Amino acid sequence: MSAVNSNGPKRSIQSIDRAAAILNALASGPRRLGVSELAARLGLAKPTVHGLLQTLQAHGFVEQDGATDKYQLGAGLLQLGYSYLDLNELRFRSIPYADRLATRTGCAVRLGVMHGSAVVIIHHLFRPDSSFQIPEVGLQLPLHATSFGKAILAFLPATVLEDLAVEPLPRLTKRTQTLSSLRGELDQVRTEGLATERDEAVLGESSVASPVFDHRGKVVGAIGVVGDSERIFPRSLAQGLAAAVKEAARGISRELGAPRWPHQEGLEEA
Repeated sequence: MSAVNSNGPKRSIQSIDRAAAILNALASGPRRLGVSELAARLGLAKPTVHGLLQTLQAHGFVEQDGATDKYQLGAGLLQLGYSYLDLNELRFRSIPYADRLATRTGCAVRLGVMHGSAVVIIHHLFRPDSSFQIPEVGLQLPLHATSFGKAILAFLPATVLEDLAVEPLPRLTKRTQTLSSLRGELDQVRTEGLATERDEAVLGESSVASPVFDHRGKVVGAIGVVGDSERIFPRSLAQGLAAAVKEAARGISRELGAPRWPHQEGLEEA
């Protein structure tokens, strides 16, 4: 009788573990990583990492940048995540606050979470009018050039911004922040719990957002409003927007069990 070969299942489990480790490494920071960087981080041989990346890329779970040959998380993960959205506690808890925010401000409302070097919209409410609008769930926004990204970045460890700045921050418009000006703005966001963006990602479009925290005091996303720049900033920030956005973020954070809002010692309790 021939011996049973048990190496097959073990190899399969090992490959799954290694693929999961690659995805986690790519998800741990905002910048793309190359084969050598991933191999060094995970203690794996470069051919092994390359082979796993090719398999993950074939399924859309990672994407390769044509200019640098480095890898980032792929849109295929978002497709898997769509079925999770309705079960996602952040989104579920946010729905009534988003509804109220849209009604109160007359603006479109976005709820976003960090995804690599971007913010991914997981909930979107149209402006409460009859104008033509496009659904934005799944839309990716640049972390450094939108209020939603700034609201999240301000409450993450400084190493996240350092990773983001390893490669030059893309200049999307003439108003896109430089790294030095972004650092100063994030200090203000940490104090006020409010981030703004005016024509930094798309000319003619501006937004206002505040961070959302969970029961551990960790920032888990941002909620805010977006609209024509003339409406968001008729001169300065439109009256009432800051209070409405912060109230929504505070309410969602309270629903998630956050001990204070913003979650920083010495600031306003939730």
